[in-house]
Amino acid sequence: MTMITLFNLFITVLVYLFTRFLSKRYQSPLTNPVFLSTVIIIAILLMAHVSYDEYVPAKNMLTFLLGPATVALALPIYKNRDILSKYLSAAFIGLFFGSVMTILSAVILAKIFHFSKVIILSFTVKSVTVPVATEIGKIVNGNLSLIAAVVIITGMIGAMFGLKFLQWFKIDHPFARGLSIGTIAHGIGTAEAVKEGEIQGAVAGAAMGIAAVLTSFVIPYIIPYLL
Repeated sequence: MTMITLFNLFITVLVYLFTRFLSKRYQSPLTNPVFLSTVIIIAILLMAHVSYDEYVPAKNMLTFLLGPATVALALPIYKNRDILSKYLSAAFIGLFFGSVMTILSAVILAKIFHFSKVIILSFTVKSVTVPVATEIGKIVNGNLSLIAAVVIITGMIGAMFGLKFLQWFKIDHPFARGLSIGTIAHGIGTAEAVKEGEIQGAVAGAAMGIAAVLTSFVIPYIIPYLL
């Protein structure tokens, strides 16, 4: 392991811990750890003249941990399986319409701004977790780099403002809040839902996975009609 990789790992972990501390002390969408740490890390790497290629080895080590972290979401889902079963029918209906609306809203907004077909196709998977979104992108011929960027930005916005938005509309049921965030903001939003409560985190984790499956089935069929 090179010194530059060690430096990148150290900076990434240190900045994230710092932003976690700030988010607990000063609760604001702008102090969201994922958003704030991303901004700070980019600034540090630019000032240190560290290129993206040099950062990739550290990034790969950290993203490898996403696998175990995602699997770990199965524990709260299992512990709260009774409440998931109780609202299963309503949850599936909400997931289906939520997944379809995320696709429709992306296409409508992209057409309003007269974006190209490739950009529109890339936007349709904005609410699906990155690994699934990129695979769908290959099927619909979207731009994979743009897809990754849009998915991450969508997750950040959902994590920063999603729960606040639900609060403004007086949506306070833990199941509904978790379902909404998991459907539209995938893993990044789910991480925020976990911090709010175990039920919210469990439902968001389940919603994230099911929404990804639903979207992968729905998009190939509805995209030809939307374009």
